[in-house]
Amino acid sequence: MLGETSANELKSGIPESYDTSHEEFADPSLPVFAATQSTEEYSVPRPFLTIIIPAYNEAQRLPNSLTKIVEYLRSQSFTSEILVVENRSTDDTSDVVRDFARKVSASDPFNLELLHSAPGKGAAVKTGMLVGKGDYLFICDADLSMPIEEIAKFLPPQQEPDGFDVAIASREIAGAVRYNEPFYRHLMGRVFNHVVQKLIMPGIEDTQCGFKMFTREAAAQVFPYQTIDGWGFDPEILYISRIRGLQLVEVPINWYYMAESRINPVFDTINMVREVLRIRLNGLRGIYEQVPKTTK
Repeated sequence: MLGETSANELKSGIPESYDTSHEEFADPSLPVFAATQSTEEYSVPRPFLTIIIPAYNEAQRLPNSLTKIVEYLRSQSFTSEILVVENRSTDDTSDVVRDFARKVSASDPFNLELLHSAPGKGAAVKTGMLVGKGDYLFICDADLSMPIEEIAKFLPPQQEPDGFDVAIASREIAGAVRYNEPFYRHLMGRVFNHVVQKLIMPGIEDTQCGFKMFTREAAAQVFPYQTIDGWGFDPEILYISRIRGLQLVEVPINWYYMAESRINPVFDTINMVREVLRIRLNGLRGIYEQVPKTTK
């Protein structure tokens, strides 16, 4: 089953069915996540899991990745949804998702939906998180550098239901294995992580891995306050999670380096360091701790 956002939804990043009249955030440009919305407002029961795939020019890699994801979900007992969030691609990403949707049956235990967002991976993830309906919401890179079967490590029973708010895939902690990664890429990642730990996130060994799980309640507390649309959104959402008192856990994974990575090792690293400094400044200004205003 394929759903696709309307023109009005593309402007706001949230479904038209969401009632946002009762809330107003300090920054009115941020979309509102209706955390208390009841399942009766949906045409299908709320899924257990939402998989959010940010997709910029992913026409080549998506068919293989989506095939693996749907095969995995068909073998599970829970219901789920896949949200592919296209963010201003210049290739046939959207058409590829529409074509793939024809392979999805009404009897499948998941829905597949195509969304659109403003440019930037962070913008795509934020859109998916604000739209997703699952009890658990998972950010998943389109290249599937972490095999989809690893997602079980982020969910009950492998994770205690009350034992975490945010589960972060880690390529660095004990039990994690990296495959085929060039030494220079690993070195640059460790240098960047050192900067992140010193400035905003001490104790987190891998902020940049593109696989993260949020409980529904945690997503409601974090993503309305996200301000960064680019690659630096990862440390920002973790920083927001920490200052809002959410419980973070790192999960060791098997991770495979993909040569077609969209990251420019030098240019994007410089930009991400700038964004980490921006996060630090936002934190000092108290931007992430502002209480949403309530309209009367």
